[in-house]
Amino acid sequence: MKTQPNRPARDRKPRLEISNSSSSIAPMTGLVRDTVVLTRSGEVLVQHIQADHHIVTRDAGLVRVQIVVHQHVMSPTISVAAGSLGDTRPEHEMILPANQQILIRDWRAQALFGCNQALVPASSLVDGEYICHQGQQMLDLYSVHLERLHVIYAGGLEVASATETALNLRSAA
Repeated sequence: MKTQPNRPARDRKPRLEISNSSSSIAPMTGLVRDTVVLTRSGEVLVQHIQADHHIVTRDAGLVRVQIVVHQHVMSPTISVAAGSLGDTRPEHEMILPANQQILIRDWRAQALFGCNQALVPASSLVDGEYICHQGQQMLDLYSVHLERLHVIYAGGLEVASATETALNLRSAA
């Protein structure tokens, strides 16, 4: 029988796999499989991001990934049509968990929230035509955790990253 040598623990990239088909106390946020995220290496599919990779953020430039949490969850979802939040925002139709926060900084921020920019759940942007409720769906969801909340670029949208605090809340549920 051929065996493979063990890799030293320091070489392993943390990735937490959770299978959870029931709802939890912490709202589900994250990016669905095959969402493109802007990183130091260019555009990378979210499922290929690992701890210690660097993500491009709107507010702090390059930030190191702490951990990526991969979950199979049933979650309320929102579809966002291509170009519905600005020119090529998003680049293609996107499905997001209803609680995933999106940064808006156009007329919608002023009209809906009375400010120049706002970080809001996708569900608060539903208009029934371009941004729609898609009901409960089983999602292959990846939460990219950074040391604190940052706005990252995903699929042409500016969305909130996950944080270690969110991971701790979810673990306690």
